[in-house]
Amino acid sequence: MELINPATGESLGQGPRMELSEAKAHARKAHEAFLDWRRVAFSERATSMRRAAGILRRRAAPYAELMTREMGKPIRDGRAEVEKCAWVCDYYADNAATFLSNETIQSDATKSFVTFQPLGVVLAIMPWNFPFWQVFRFAAPGLMAGNAAVLKHASNVPGSAAAIEEVFRDAGFPDGLFCALYLDGAETEQLIAADAIAAVTLTGSTAAGRAVASAAGRALKKSVLELGGSDAYVVCADADVEAAAKTCATSRLINTGQSCIAAKRFIVVSEVRERFEAAVVEHMSAAQLGDPMLEETVLGPMARIDLRDELHEQVRASIERGAKLLLGGEVPERSGAWYPATVLADVSPGMPAYEEELFGPVAAIIEAGDEDDAIRIANDSVFGLGAAVFTQDVARGTRIAETDLDAGSCFVNTLVRSDPRLPFGGIKESGYGRELSSFGIRELVNIKTVYVA
Repeated sequence: MELINPATGESLGQGPRMELSEAKAHARKAHEAFLDWRRVAFSERATSMRRAAGILRRRAAPYAELMTREMGKPIRDGRAEVEKCAWVCDYYADNAATFLSNETIQSDATKSFVTFQPLGVVLAIMPWNFPFWQVFRFAAPGLMAGNAAVLKHASNVPGSAAAIEEVFRDAGFPDGLFCALYLDGAETEQLIAADAIAAVTLTGSTAAGRAVASAAGRALKKSVLELGGSDAYVVCADADVEAAAKTCATSRLINTGQSCIAAKRFIVVSEVRERFEAAVVEHMSAAQLGDPMLEETVLGPMARIDLRDELHEQVRASIERGAKLLLGGEVPERSGAWYPATVLADVSPGMPAYEEELFGPVAAIIEAGDEDDAIRIANDSVFGLGAAVFTQDVARGTRIAETDLDAGSCFVNTLVRSDPRLPFGGIKESGYGRELSSFGIRELVNIKTVYVA
């Protein structure tokens, strides 16, 4: 495909292309590398992983610029993303041996225990929105567990894919253990069935998740899916409205709104709705579109023009069905994939802003009659990735997060984010399985029982 700079509309040239037969050959080579790597001590694996972290930190500036050119990420966000990748490398270098240490279990045996052994080659199918982080959050635990990896990255970020392969090569990982592949979607589904592939992990849309899960199911291979989200942020009557609005706007604008766990639906009880709307509009309007290469820019272009146009159509359809436009909502007359910070109010069932994931800088405000109604609305979604609740009664907020909100991650009085120390993933149409923490590294291993009579 032709690669386009989303900030300027200028061509970056043609993306690389790989035949399926070549991809299968790389997978076989990765399997051969795995056979030796699985027997390498954790301490030696950790040495290579820490070198990878150091390389990331030294190359943060050029890697951030690469992300900005390929998918429009504001430059300071790109540097922060690279640092987070270095963090997850260090985290698993420090903790993988503990997470995967044998666990003795008392039974009728003379000795019985559970051991955690690598599966083999993991095929990772990754999206463009966090082109480094999405990869490293699977690769760091996967390689530390003793697996090999082949990466099918999004077609509009091939430079990022090549750069990540470069990091692992320069860090001293065995030749072929981590390899970037350049395939289209249909060929990737065929690759899942290849004998060299042991498991598959995907971060992407719900539609992509269904396709990958079907292919993995037919091949009887383990899959981990982190899919779309339409995160609900519940604002209770006793919330600090100004603080809640600022946090909600900040979350909605992360990565120009192109994040699975960005706040998308703001569900506000009726007595504070007007104050919340005014405060959100104030904070969202402060985020002006700017050159993503400039340090001060918060809101850059979207990744592709087709994605911008799809978002705009969701906004227009919501307005036609009764939503009230409070801010933005118009496509700027400039080259590139630009879309302004937008706020919709009076959002209700039947509108795209209520039913669908809006993958861009658009906030949807939904009024609730009371707290119970707000929780009902929050759960009235096919998605279940993240959620948040804002209240000055921390005990009540904790109870709501723990037992009432249907999502894989629920936060109180702050925005939802991923953290290497905490498990991350969703329920319902947001996928299954977990990444990060001890739970994530155990997703892609053989949890094996050993029984000695």
